[in-house]
Amino acid sequence: MNVHTSEIDRVMQADEARDALARLRAWAETASDAELKEVDAGLLALLRGGQYPELSREYPEDFTVDAAYKASLPDLQNGPSSLIRGAKRAIQHVGISNFRLPIRFHTRDGADITLETSVTGTVSLEAEKKGINMSRIMRSFYRHAEKTFSFEVVEAALEDYKADLESFDARIQMRFSYPVKVPSLRSGLAGYQYYDIALELIETAGVRKKIMHLDYVYSSTCPCSLELSEHARQTRGQLATPHSQRSVARISVELVGKACLWFEDLIELARQAVPTETQVMVKREDEQAFAELNAANPIFVEDAARLFSQSLEADARVGDFRVVASHQESLHSHDAVSILTEGATFAAESYDPKMFATLHHPG
Repeated sequence: MNVHTSEIDRVMQADEARDALARLRAWAETASDAELKEVDAGLLALLRGGQYPELSREYPEDFTVDAAYKASLPDLQNGPSSLIRGAKRAIQHVGISNFRLPIRFHTRDGADITLETSVTGTVSLEAEKKGINMSRIMRSFYRHAEKTFSFEVVEAALEDYKADLESFDARIQMRFSYPVKVPSLRSGLAGYQYYDIALELIETAGVRKKIMHLDYVYSSTCPCSLELSEHARQTRGQLATPHSQRSVARISVELVGKACLWFEDLIELARQAVPTETQVMVKREDEQAFAELNAANPIFVEDAARLFSQSLEADARVGDFRVVASHQESLHSHDAVSILTEGATFAAESYDPKMFATLHHPG
């Protein structure tokens, strides 16, 4: 049984509260810094008249950071598992996307070219870890960024940030636009075609894979429309033109073996499969040639996927692959699409709902 005096149960009057606050404020004026540090921040603000502590508004240019100060800085992202919000589940990929820097690449003819490159770096995160220090991914990559690109350089960067972040799986992806000078069909002119290329190094469960992606832009003439146009000409003397449209194939290949598959090699494999690549420099004779080239190579979207597949299957430097083709119809208000995969690397039952939308190249 608890026994309370009537003094404890009595409600404090307003004047008594003001007197108590005045006594506390008088104490705060003479208290030492050590004593004030022990006071709750909210109460301390009240003792100071309810005013927020006066802070400096000038940038301290001469302030230097020593080891002790760095050790005192809060780091919630790398905090204990007790700070985890949501389910304590492993995360397959966490990191940063689209940090850009210039990277030097070798070309097939032995020259070097420097291209602005967008890098994505991710690692796995164990279920009991709160998060990762994302800046370490950039720092690891920058340590190797001055070297001319090779997959060995990227592997070294991947090893570094796996060690820095104590992760078991990791992935680096590099995206850039690769220029190749392409001749016109008949006029003798030439111009630069820019190819969207991405390179990936992926390590999962100790197994590493090297991946190259290429967006190849071409013209597709509908075989059905071509035949119907010819039928109108032959049977009724009616001028008609078949419909054709800008089309895009995203070709993804796993690189296998020791021989190098150059960027130019993959571009040529695509061009050999479907030669109706969109043109850069065009005069009248080139435009006529392009019309003839399309008439000689009419393709449905199913044909395109199989033609690219045939070209890739014949190259020993290519392992698993995927072809995603989109014919952006001039006849219909929708696109015709197809996906063809070989091997487990690219096999999937579900795809990004906006995958085909990313294949639109406005020029």
